[in-house]
Amino acid sequence: MPKIYLETTIFNYYLDTDRGEAHVATLELFRQIADGQFEPYTSYYVVNELEAAPEPKRSQMLNLITEYGVTVLQQSGEAVDLAEAYVAAGVIPEKYRTDGLHIATAAVYDMDIIVSLNFTHIVKRKTKLATPGINALRGYRSVEIYNPMEVINDDPEKQD
Repeated sequence: MPKIYLETTIFNYYLDTDRGEAHVATLELFRQIADGQFEPYTSYYVVNELEAAPEPKRSQMLNLITEYGVTVLQQSGEAVDLAEAYVAAGVIPEKYRTDGLHIATAAVYDMDIIVSLNFTHIVKRKTKLATPGINALRGYRSVEIYNPMEVINDDPEKQD
């Protein structure tokens, strides 16, 4: 079963009905998590970002973690160091180092996939091309980066 890291935007899009296909795909992703098709994880960094949202959205997003049995990965010095390497290489801008922390946390905790709708710094060609090399140089395997539309299985009969 693939271990997936749910980045902050996924929780937001779950509730944001104005996001069209991305909202529908995110709902489907959570349905498939509930069906046991994915092992869901998120992190301290995501929870921290969710806690900054206004109510009632904050509580609704945080409740998804409990409702869907999402494991929260703790802070890690290794992830901080790896995220700094992404910033130093120019893959992630310094101002958005938390985006690097999401990718690094997924790598350090050996996730298979990061699911995100952050097309500015995470689900981006440059990031997808550069992070595997940085990870390899530091002893971590590559983590695939996708949006929910790319991850959901449209035909459960075709599951491995």
